[in-house]
Amino acid sequence: MARESPASVADDAWFKSSYSDAGQTECVEAAFRPGGIAVRDSQEPDRAVLAFSAGAWGDFVRAVRYGEAGRI
Repeated sequence: MARESPASVADDAWFKSSYSDAGQTECVEAAFRPGGIAVRDSQEPDRAVLAFSAGAWGDFVRAVRYGEAGRI
């Protein structure tokens, strides 16, 4: 995981999960970028962005999907 500048990802590249609350609270936004994915807080988009490699993000998603998140 690395921290990136918010400007390193174009504004139109960010998306929210279809599971996000319609009330726009407590949402996380993600954006695909070369080699991985970037994640930010939708309530504070100008703050630092977390960047994950494709492999690390895939491991995380699989762990959540299969109920192994407590073991990460």
